[in-house]
Amino acid sequence: MLSEYIKPLTIGNVTLKNNIIAAPVAGFSDFAFRTLCSRFGAGLTVTELTSAKGLCYNSKATYELIHTTEEESPKCIQIFGCEPEFIEKACRDERLSKFDIIDINMGCPMKKIVNNGEGSALMKNPELIEEIVKAAVRGSNGKPVTVKMRAGYVMGYPTAVECAIAAQDGGASMVAIHARYRDQMYAGEADHTITAKVKEALSIPVIANGDIDSIPSLEKVAKITNADGFMIGRGMLGKPWIFEQLTDKHNEINIKSVIYEHIELLKELYSEPRIANVMKGQLCYYARNTRHAKAIRMSTSQIKDIESLKAVVDEYLDVNVLF
Repeated sequence: MLSEYIKPLTIGNVTLKNNIIAAPVAGFSDFAFRTLCSRFGAGLTVTELTSAKGLCYNSKATYELIHTTEEESPKCIQIFGCEPEFIEKACRDERLSKFDIIDINMGCPMKKIVNNGEGSALMKNPELIEEIVKAAVRGSNGKPVTVKMRAGYVMGYPTAVECAIAAQDGGASMVAIHARYRDQMYAGEADHTITAKVKEALSIPVIANGDIDSIPSLEKVAKITNADGFMIGRGMLGKPWIFEQLTDKHNEINIKSVIYEHIELLKELYSEPRIANVMKGQLCYYARNTRHAKAIRMSTSQIKDIESLKAVVDEYLDVNVLF
């Protein structure tokens, strides 16, 4: 039974209504999409990765990344960096008071992040991982500090257990494992036997991430890992209602209505041209399981404003989804 895997989860001093978490996905996990995920029952939402130095230097891009709504609850901010002093200072930023949890990114595989010694590059240095987590805990004002990492940096050489132990020793309240190596980027199959080994080694909650996009896939990962919770990344894109689906609710969703909600939420912060640009990529995901996916990809070049955006949605995505 699915119900045996879906349950409340306590992370430090924060208790979630369920253990299904909306992962941070760069370029897609904006405040509006995260709010939709909350509406559809995600136990926790996580922001796109946000630079610790950007927080310290008050960059404009950071302002947008940390924007949130009251409906998005509970919520976690994910920050990245490799210098403990900046991590600690960022965690002390009063703007983080609206978040319930602070997560440190140790899994991003992108070249520009890794070349700075950040993201998944940290998995080459467990000692630094421990120092970074300690710094975050010092600055967090009692908020739980968590870590998201990968199976390892180099394909075939898993270091997740060693790195997760370092995070726990530093004071982390939870570790999430994206069970791919940095070399894999987002390709290939996640190796959840590594997540299982991390679960065996730690006393804090361990979250499984990778290739979970349905009830059968969640059950498979749960049986392999015995994980305390599950993080949904690409499986939620264009499908924020997956959180209802995974918690075994049955419903009928109109894709057009959800997209219109998404647009209305974005108006809180973004200009019309920005909304049109943001939604181009989102539309391709909303359409990926429909017969109009190709037509919508071809139509995105015509989208310049909200009127043209809605015209595409009206033509192709007034579609109901049953689950």
